Amino acid sequence: MALKTAKEYLDSIKKMKPRVYIGGKWVTNLLENPVTKSMVMANSAIYGLAEDPAHKEVMVGTSHLTGEPVNRNLNVARNIHDLDMRQEMALLTSQTVGTCNYRCVGCDALNSLASTTWEMDQALGTKYNERFNKWLAYAQANDLAVSGAQQDDIDTFVHLVEKRDDGIVVRGIKVSQSGAIGSHETLVLPGGSLKEGEEKFALAFAVQNSVPGLSYICQYNAYSAEREFCDNEDELGNPLYGQRETSTMYFDNVFIPWERVFLCGETKYCGKMVTRFAKAHRMNCGGACKVGFADLIIGGTMMAAEYIGVEKIPHIQEKIIDMVRYSETSHACAIAAAMRGREEPKGSGVFLPDDLFGNAAKLNIAHGFWEIIKNAGDIGGGLVVTAPRLKDLDDPEVGPVLKKAFGAAAPADKRMKVAKFLQHWAAGLHGVGTWHGAGAPQGQRFMFTLLTDFEAKKKLAKKLMGMKDE
Repeated sequence: MALKTAKEYLDSIKKMKPRVYIGGKWVTNLLENPVTKSMVMANSAIYGLAEDPAHKEVMVGTSHLTGEPVNRNLNVARNIHDLDMRQEMALLTSQTVGTCNYRCVGCDALNSLASTTWEMDQALGTKYNERFNKWLAYAQANDLAVSGAQQDDIDTFVHLVEKRDDGIVVRGIKVSQSGAIGSHETLVLPGGSLKEGEEKFALAFAVQNSVPGLSYICQYNAYSAEREFCDNEDELGNPLYGQRETSTMYFDNVFIPWERVFLCGETKYCGKMVTRFAKAHRMNCGGACKVGFADLIIGGTMMAAEYIGVEKIPHIQEKIIDMVRYSETSHACAIAAAMRGREEPKGSGVFLPDDLFGNAAKLNIAHGFWEIIKNAGDIGGGLVVTAPRLKDLDDPEVGPVLKKAFGAAAPADKRMKVAKFLQHWAAGLHGVGTWHGAGAPQGQRFMFTLLTDFEAKKKLAKKLMGMKDE
């Protein structure tokens, strides 16, 4: 069993032929289109981290199936150390690429599947866990990039069309799928809790990237157009790895072999599968991934302050400290979620994070991230959204004007470069992405009402007051 190198991942992508639509055209080569290429290069960088001995503890785990080393993105957590390294991986990968670790959702999905399929087999006598473990061993042996798909709209749920002796046929849509175009496979989970009569929507399976009937319709926005038409990547806020790239996955009567089906009709277990995924993802997406982004934003903001010459002004320092406070509070919640993790269900060998701390991590960063990017825009100044092109500095006529206008405690080119970097965050996609990723904050608020023992808190207060329980 071998870990893929970054080059081996890129070579594998060249062999894939997904049906990808972006910006009004079909893409035949992910590495030739500048927008899709940025997503592929981000994935490649994640593979590269696992090659670096300095990051081995974070990026490489041990397969519970074979005892061999595996990429952390394909590891099933077996103890709290695994959970802690999982959230540290979310931090490290965000610091490295400044966009999604596109294997993140798949990692959290496979941990949910490992837990729930074991429980189903114990209770129902099914063979889902056996199937899942065989698929996982294959994914680990080939170090596959696996994305995850989960959605909340019953009208567009992926659903069962036909059961056959050799597998099932499915149809439907999954939206906002991060990095699916550049993954070898996608794990599809049900969209939420289901009830009797909704069996056709109760599906979980693994689908290969380029199977017949599967199409990817990619997002397209101003940043997509900028990357597509810009003749110099250095002009962009995140030159190599870009923005968060998502797609709408359309399943048009896609065939899934039985050995890749991990739930089919068992509505009782859909809620558990989704809840367990959310436990993992809120710890990682909320309290660690976005903290990595915050580290980048704080670094860029400090540079902006220094280049303007205001880094020692008290209110500037206070705002930067506030940015650190929001960030590190969320990271502390993620660490706590890992340290308070437990085996779920008992006997499965699968560890999941503490639900209360995971939700606290996500809710804190959802609100805190807006404050972080607000302060970045405040300190960075209007230049964050009004700067001309860096290339314009080289123009013989307007270049001298721009250098005079934007030079301060640092030359104009440095100020404009940092301004473009902060624009990527303060005026880009990551604010809304942070708000809705792993579920909008109202979901975390609802979980607090379920997970908090308010009666126990009242009893503590009564005891201290000397008030008897009624």
